[in-house]
Amino acid sequence: MKPGLQLFALQGFPLVEPGDDLAALIGDCLRANQLELQPGDVLIVAQKVVSKAEGRYVRLADVEPSERAQLLAEQADKDPRQMECILRESREVLRVRPGVIIVEHRLGFVMANAGIDKSNISQSDGDPQVLLLPVDPDRSAEELRRALRLSPSNAPMVIINDSVGRAWRNGTVGLAIGTAGLDPLYNQVGERDLFNNVLEVTEAAVADELAAAASLVQGQAAEACPVVLARGANLRPSVGGSAALLRDRNMDMFR
Repeated sequence: MKPGLQLFALQGFPLVEPGDDLAALIGDCLRANQLELQPGDVLIVAQKVVSKAEGRYVRLADVEPSERAQLLAEQADKDPRQMECILRESREVLRVRPGVIIVEHRLGFVMANAGIDKSNISQSDGDPQVLLLPVDPDRSAEELRRALRLSPSNAPMVIINDSVGRAWRNGTVGLAIGTAGLDPLYNQVGERDLFNNVLEVTEAAVADELAAAASLVQGQAAEACPVVLARGANLRPSVGGSAALLRDRNMDMFR
């Protein structure tokens, strides 16, 4: 990120329910925090509130696990009904061990449990539910961008982020699963470094870097700060989404 980057976690964000106007909630919270959108601003929005507003809940009581789900649930020590949800959201199962299943999500992400979990959602005794990722995070990001546009020249860039694990490293980091208005990659091939060497392969995943930075102030537990305003990132505009962040399967050396 560029020097001078500022991150503002929007305080007092309300709990989000299915059908809520998320853009209106963000606008209200910006005003309550005495913040006004400026050209070049980026809003990083936690996946969970996007999924909640879009009603991406599934009651496990409504799920009939398949034979395959039951087998994988036994291997992973998971509820077979939740495993069925994972399979429905996945293209391929890559790895299974007690406690986790690694899949290629239908959106192309390689992640644990297809991004499905029970954290930070309300639960009724004896009637558990889980929350899925948005159907189309890029579209969700674009809809927020359009709804929050102040003028033709002043629309916030939007990143939808989620917490994911990484190969070879402990812990989770924020990852961009949806973008609108920004180029998620900064290709510096051909530029020169401090010693006048030509860069040959340098390509920064700036959307992921900003998603990870925002997750530091969003928190993972009871912080209730799902939206972060980033200022000073100087990202390049783009009409594309987050697909550029996904490595082609034939270039993936680890599958």
